[in-house]
Amino acid sequence: MQKQKLKSAVLLCAAAALAGALVPASASAESPAQARVVAVDCFSKAQIRPGDFLLACGDGNNRLTALRWSTWGRSSAVGSGLDAVNDCLPYCAAGKFHTFPVTVRLDRPETWQKHPGLQHFTRLRLIYTDNTPPRLQQREVTYKLWD
Repeated sequence: MQKQKLKSAVLLCAAAALAGALVPASASAESPAQARVVAVDCFSKAQIRPGDFLLACGDGNNRLTALRWSTWGRSSAVGSGLDAVNDCLPYCAAGKFHTFPVTVRLDRPETWQKHPGLQHFTRLRLIYTDNTPPRLQQREVTYKLWD
């Protein structure tokens, strides 16, 4: 009886291990090494499909939030989210954040100097799909991303 229970337990473990091995790679989280093209944040961390992305590294007064990516490829990535901008009124520490819906496009991949095996996007473009921040005159803004 004891041998039968042990045999059943071993078979159950083997079946579980086999099932785990059969899960397709697309079902697992993508690592930077698998993607080869990443977005590099203010802290030099490689990100794939980030949910938020800090634009103002020095003071944190501009951040993309609630990002959802429709595509993430080797030459570009496209998503949408909110641009959270501090109005800095009467000064930044006392200001309030306001959000503006945006379409985000990352492109112009180049070799990342810190990790030559990876490419990183070097340009980020925002297109405001509704209102724009008060001090902004145009609906589209382009940023050069850091290395």
